[in-house]
Amino acid sequence: MVTKIFIAASMLVLLMTGVSVYAASADAVKDMVSIPRGEFMMGSSEHADEPQHRVVLDQYFIDKYEVSNERYKTFMKATQHPAPAYWDDPRLSKPNQPVVGVSWTDADAFCTWESKRLPTEAEWERAAKGPAGDNHFPWGHTVDPQKANYGQNVGRTTPVDSYPEGVNGFGIYNMAGNVFEWVADWYEPSYYKQSVALNPKGAEQGYNFAKQGPVKVLRGGSWLAPETSLHTSHRFWNQPDNNSYGVGLGFRCAKSAQTITDEAMQESRDAFIHALVAMGAEKHRDAMVSIEKALTADPSNQEYLAMRELIRKNMKKK
Repeated sequence: MVTKIFIAASMLVLLMTGVSVYAASADAVKDMVSIPRGEFMMGSSEHADEPQHRVVLDQYFIDKYEVSNERYKTFMKATQHPAPAYWDDPRLSKPNQPVVGVSWTDADAFCTWESKRLPTEAEWERAAKGPAGDNHFPWGHTVDPQKANYGQNVGRTTPVDSYPEGVNGFGIYNMAGNVFEWVADWYEPSYYKQSVALNPKGAEQGYNFAKQGPVKVLRGGSWLAPETSLHTSHRFWNQPDNNSYGVGLGFRCAKSAQTITDEAMQESRDAFIHALVAMGAEKHRDAMVSIEKALTADPSNQEYLAMRELIRKNMKKK
């Protein structure tokens, strides 16, 4: 009877922790935000290359911030990767400003080094549009110069954690303005008309503008670009090894969520229940062993993460 009461009370505590699905999942991947599996309307009526179509994406993670000079410097030191263009430009080179002057190839190499990848165009747009999946700008439906760095209003890039007023419903910064962001996809003007609905990866090859070479997609506008580039469906492009627009080219990374088999899911739930039972018997060390086992199979589960913190607090009291 005591154990049943404790389990019920523990579940109530977990519900009262106030930890959202997004925040708890993001804790499992540092400075990333969890975007849950879901459907949204991709595209808009703004331009001919972005007709609206429904897309379903599996869960994934995306960086909360654009990649900063500080993060990129660590990458360069570890890999001997060459510095990007404008690395020493005093307007753009502070540690917490977004790295600029990077090609798609540079951005891809960095994300791979961090055991991540560039987001797909669909993943980027889903994250930018927020939980409702329809925001014209990350923060809503009306342009606001207090919520983004664009149109040379500032005259330089701003820190990756700037414009908190412009953070969207997922808690992601600067998905409009500051720097254009490379994504994984090749750019093809007509791709949306034949895009698959589930986890689209973009065209098989990029459009070759003026025979300058196939191009990759850029998203999000920049500190130099006008407000027309800020809306969440706007598509821009450049050759993957070209940084001709270098002062405004940056990126952020993404990461696929771990796929959990039905068997692993059941094992993790069993371990979670064992942790609850052990806590009810005040066997905190046994509870910790069980909850760690549960987290091994499902590391971003909000219940398990909250339960681990609860066990830790109780162990400190002893």
